[in-house]
Amino acid sequence: MIDGLRPYVEMRPSGLPWLGDVPAHWDILRAKRLLIPTQEPARSDDEIVTCFRDGQVTLRKNRRSSGFMIALLEQGYQGVRVGQLVVHSMDAFAGAIGVSDSDGKCTPEYIVCAPRADRAIPEYYSWVLRQAARTGYILASCPAVRERAPRLRYPDLGELRVPVPPPDEQRLIVRFLDWHGAQTAKLIRARKKIIALLKEQKQAIIHRAVTRGLDPNVRFKPSGIPWLGDVPERWEVKRLRRLATKFGSGVTPKGGATSYTADGVIFLRSQNVHFDGLRLQDVARIPPSTHDAMKGTHVRACDVLLNITGASIGRACAVPYAFVDDANVNQHVCIIRVKSDELVPEFLAAVISTPIMQREIRFEQNGASREGLTLDAIKSFAIPLPPLAEQRRILESIKLDGLEWDRAALRYEREIALIQEFRTRLIADVVTGKLDVRAAAASLPETVEIEATDEMVEDDDLDEAIDNAENEEVAA
Repeated sequence: MIDGLRPYVEMRPSGLPWLGDVPAHWDILRAKRLLIPTQEPARSDDEIVTCFRDGQVTLRKNRRSSGFMIALLEQGYQGVRVGQLVVHSMDAFAGAIGVSDSDGKCTPEYIVCAPRADRAIPEYYSWVLRQAARTGYILASCPAVRERAPRLRYPDLGELRVPVPPPDEQRLIVRFLDWHGAQTAKLIRARKKIIALLKEQKQAIIHRAVTRGLDPNVRFKPSGIPWLGDVPERWEVKRLRRLATKFGSGVTPKGGATSYTADGVIFLRSQNVHFDGLRLQDVARIPPSTHDAMKGTHVRACDVLLNITGASIGRACAVPYAFVDDANVNQHVCIIRVKSDELVPEFLAAVISTPIMQREIRFEQNGASREGLTLDAIKSFAIPLPPLAEQRRILESIKLDGLEWDRAALRYEREIALIQEFRTRLIADVVTGKLDVRAAAASLPETVEIEATDEMVEDDDLDEAIDNAENEEVAA
């Protein structure tokens, strides 16, 4: 079906750089002629509706049950109803725009709109506005309440010029994108299942190596730790407090993400800490003065970093030996500085990654509104401890044995990235009139089971989102 899509026959300039040429029969109008703010009062039994960056607008409890900022005073909250277009005024530039699937109430920081006339289908304009956000058009249209804090109000939204296909065509575009989204979600889900299986196989290799060693003929002894079981006779088992000289987590600077700078000191957050190492593609940076003020959490080469809150709790990695940059951590990441004469940092990270240690971490987590590990719990971790030379041999074996699984997982991850890239490009071409989907959509069922297809906020990004939301509440 995708292969059969063709461009529209007649096109004309839209006059908008982000939109380009549009079909000749489409209009270009300001959004205020299509969408009107609803300003409905919240009802006493309404629950909180949240607008996420992936375009989902739903009851907060449908997405996640904990970790959200709870407002003590819901001043100015407004009603939102199924089918209404919702725009997060402070996050619209990042794609927090969608159509609500729930009745409820929301913060006054949201713009809730209904169609002004039959010319506007909310689902179509959620796609259009998200595309405008991707191109930077919304960011350029937002006045900033403070540095790095753009805010889109309805008067700004109303002045945006947007494409206006005929309403029936808008419905066909929505039907096609919903259908394609469902197909895309199935493809991605199948590949993610394979990746999960590959990672399980690799974890089995790591688990056996760091708890049983490499010699199949070695003699064992009781470890004294019920969940650990027997360990090789020459190994010790020690609490982590005896194997490290430092434990500590940082803070999020005042202002959250608004305090970050383009240049500056690396600021490591939970989304940067992965079992396969540090991922610095989206790393935040803070001013040197902020780094200097956070002296207790300066990161060094060979530190072990452990995520201690949120959905990524328990994820850990060692800072590379060659890491020479200044760096710091926020409150979701704990620094563990091991005694180098007893414990290899990468060996500790490998032990933490094992299924039995991950189960222990989840058992130890504490916190009423947000999962969390205390420093006392971390210090009490029981660590199987081979001699240093054996630790290094085990790590080398894990590295070699895991290459096959890593390569296979990487292939599927690249496939997912290509599928998502194609989906993004297709959405852009369809909603801006570069591809004609009318005939293809007409052959599809009118209702399609909608599945999330855009890359959702990663689980480990949620702590950062929560911190930013807290700062937005204060700003509001």
